[in-house]
Amino acid sequence: SNLPSNIHMASFLVCFKLHLMQVDSVQRWMEDLKLMTECECMCILQAKPISLEEDAQGDLILAGGPGPGDPLQLLLRRGWVISTELRRIGQKLAQDRWARVHSMSVRLTCHARSMVSEYSAVSRNSSKEMGQIEKLLMEKCSELLAVTERCLQVENEHVLKSMKACVSETLSMLGQHFGQLLELALTREVQTESRSVTGLECSGGISAYCSLRLLGSSNSPVLASQALVRKIDASDNIYTTESTTGNLFSLTQEGAPLCRIIAKEGGVVALFKVCRQDTFRCLYPQALRTLASICCVEEGVHQLEKVDGVLCLADILTDDSHSEATRAEAAAVVAQVTSPHLPVTQHLSSFMESMEEIVTALVKLCQEASSGEVFLLASAALANITFFDTMACEMLLQLNAIRVLLEACSDKQRVDTPYTRDQVVTILANMSVLEQCASDIIQENGVQLIMGMLSEKPRSGTPAEVAACERVQQKAAVTLARLSRDPDVAREAVRLSCMSRLIELCRSPSERNSSDAVLVACLAALRRLAGVCPEGLQDSDFQQLIQPRLVDSFLLCSNMEESFV
Repeated sequence: SNLPSNIHMASFLVCFKLHLMQVDSVQRWMEDLKLMTECECMCILQAKPISLEEDAQGDLILAGGPGPGDPLQLLLRRGWVISTELRRIGQKLAQDRWARVHSMSVRLTCHARSMVSEYSAVSRNSSKEMGQIEKLLMEKCSELLAVTERCLQVENEHVLKSMKACVSETLSMLGQHFGQLLELALTREVQTESRSVTGLECSGGISAYCSLRLLGSSNSPVLASQALVRKIDASDNIYTTESTTGNLFSLTQEGAPLCRIIAKEGGVVALFKVCRQDTFRCLYPQALRTLASICCVEEGVHQLEKVDGVLCLADILTDDSHSEATRAEAAAVVAQVTSPHLPVTQHLSSFMESMEEIVTALVKLCQEASSGEVFLLASAALANITFFDTMACEMLLQLNAIRVLLEACSDKQRVDTPYTRDQVVTILANMSVLEQCASDIIQENGVQLIMGMLSEKPRSGTPAEVAACERVQQKAAVTLARLSRDPDVAREAVRLSCMSRLIELCRSPSERNSSDAVLVACLAALRRLAGVCPEGLQDSDFQQLIQPRLVDSFLLCSNMEESFV
């Protein structure tokens, strides 16, 4: 969808505790019925028919019922509905289904107005700032209604295209105001609740998190985070620390917003304190796993940098006295903090100082991995590091990483899924920019492996596995295109019938799962090979896939029917 990240964040924010609301199904239906009829009444009053489309029944998703005097759960309830509507409006907008966009905008406005009025009625935390945001939110709702209604009356596609951008911008601003209002209201409610909750330090075998649940504070993530972090930081008992770290890990699984709260409350600092004490060696894997979850957000990476976390990770990875499980979890943290999806990782100055030690240790871990999971974590860290700095590719070349990776690919115990092959081919693709890489690839029969990756197929057919297979095919083609600068590699690829496979991927959408990214990469690789060995092509292939401009060949192949082949 075209929804901005702030809408998804707002959705996570309201989702993180909804599964805790366990109520009787009949009671839930009675609570939901009130809101559902309100929306229907609003649709009728606006003179808009209720859609009878097949997906209409799923447009309103409501969660369980808060009590009349519970503003925190009321916010979560209404917020869940609004974030769901925002996401679905974005989906329908991408499909140009204007009637659905408008009818759903009516429902969205109804829910926003209800949230504002109901929260104002039960909460004593209203402020001038909240009033301003509420006003902005309702103004954007009205603006969205007006512009989507105008779109229903327009038939010109060019005009609709320009109006679509306007709707998208309005939806983005609406989501931003909604996120601000929800975050401000939740923060105030949590602060109010924190003043009323006492006894956060738990006694006996009850964890801080469980204590909060017992005190009726299951919807107070800040309180839970503060209590757990304080307990980890202060504890010198291995069993207490193990239990509390486990509870903190559970909290990290509730989504990115909660990971931000944990990072701000000192979770990263407390966990690295655990990882620096020999007394807690058996808890290192659990603590590192929790750190990896927290570092999925920028705040976690910032905190890691402040406490010299990279140096601690390097020490663990290079210390053979640590178990393989511990070093694997340290590799997972490295993979997380070097993720190309986090822009903050480019400023990890401390990582550059320890990069050679870390890369060397990760290559060794790949070589000695006893399971596919360990190899996956180590190779994922190496793959991200190759994006992080080009110097890493030169280090890998010196460490004979190509031989290690290609040998692992023939070992089903280490490399047995498309997710793992995705990491391997990512490393090869990034290393292939180096001229020396080609000779190592040929020497280790790497072209044959790349050829096999062009035929990567999903086993289960799940969306995640299909996407992984597409990435493997795309990166294999990119690697082949880069390596084919070397005539020896190009001739070896032609000998192994790589050109035939590339042509098949270009001409048959089902072979590449109709992926445009795979198509572009295959066309580029095919053209590179054709420049060295044009005799391997039929006239029709040359005229359609090589001779035209790349964009023309792309359009031709992307519009091909299955019967064409």
